[in-house]
Amino acid sequence: MAKMGNFKIKGLEELQKELNNLQDNTDAIIEDCAKELAARLLRLVVKRTPVGDYSGDSYTCASGEQHKGHKVPGKVGGTLRRGWTIGEIRKEGGVYKIDIINPVEYASYVEYGHRTADHKGWVKGHFMMTISEQELEKIAPKVLEKKIKKILSNISK
Repeated sequence: MAKMGNFKIKGLEELQKELNNLQDNTDAIIEDCAKELAARLLRLVVKRTPVGDYSGDSYTCASGEQHKGHKVPGKVGGTLRRGWTIGEIRKEGGVYKIDIINPVEYASYVEYGHRTADHKGWVKGHFMMTISEQELEKIAPKVLEKKIKKILSNISK
C-alpha cells in the first residue's frame, strides 16, 4: 500500500480563512474595480475634451465654432475640460454604477454637435465621452484581470 507522506493541514486552514475573508469583502473589491475604471474613463475624457482659444482676432470656442470679432477679454478656455468629475458609486440590483459628470451647460452640444448661431450650418460633435467609453471597453478586461490577479496573489504567501 502507498504512503501519503507528511501533510500539514494548517496551510489549508489559512487558505480557507483567506478565501472566506475575500468572499466577505466582495463588495469592496468590486467597488474598487469600478472606481479604477471610472478614474481611467475620467482621464481619457478630460484628455479628449477640447479647449476654446479666445486669444486672437477671431476665436474658436470649445465646440469648434469659429467666431469673428475681437478677443474676448478675461475669457480663458478650459471650463469644459475642468468640469469633469466622478460621482458617487451606487449599487442598483447586481450592478455597480458611477457617473462621470460635466455640469457645464454646453457640454452636450460639444459632445454631439449643434447648429451654428445663424442656424445655417452644423458644428460637428467631438464625442469625447463616447469615444473614451469605447476605448475603456477595449482595455477594461486587461485592467480588471491585472487588478484581480494582484488581489489573488496576496492570498497564502
